[in-house]
Amino acid sequence: MLNYVISIFVAYLLGSIPMGLLFTRLMGKGDLRKVGSGNIGATNVMRVGGLRMAGLVWLLDMAKAIVAVFIGNWLVGDGFGAWCGFVAIVGHCYPVWLKFKGGKGISSLFGVVLAISPMTFVVCGIEWLLVALSSGISSLGAVVVFCLLPVLGFCISATTGWAFLAIGLLCMWRHRENIGRLIRGNESKIEWKWKK
Repeated sequence: MLNYVISIFVAYLLGSIPMGLLFTRLMGKGDLRKVGSGNIGATNVMRVGGLRMAGLVWLLDMAKAIVAVFIGNWLVGDGFGAWCGFVAIVGHCYPVWLKFKGGKGISSLFGVVLAISPMTFVVCGIEWLLVALSSGISSLGAVVVFCLLPVLGFCISATTGWAFLAIGLLCMWRHRENIGRLIRGNESKIEWKWKK
């Protein structure tokens, strides 16, 4: 029982590390919460720091979720890592350090998926790229990933499927404003700039 508690606690704290906010401050870009969309995720980082900086933040957000999955698998066993990944995404979205106002979870989602199933990661990554590049709308590709993820998860195992369903629903909720703009047809498009 103690291992479960430790895994969940560590996963949340890992997820709560605001990589985008810390990295942009380190690079002299100011407070990420006061520019662009105000979000601390990689998409807003790209608006203020360019594609290269956003890519680094994306990798860091993935890394913290990957570590959370490995800790869950190590302390409890295979299968629980997926739920620790979910908790890490909760931490990313609702970080205790920022009064529970965080990112939208997509980069950490990809970290969890990579740690659990590289093949699923490839499928979701290709889907996101195809939709995002063809439409120019990042959130549209993300929404399709949220819908596809539980299906692929249940192909792995029931435990993974339920965890992926929870992740998909959480990220869908965090993207509810984007979904509203998609429905209205006024969602903003990606600005692909290598650096700013």
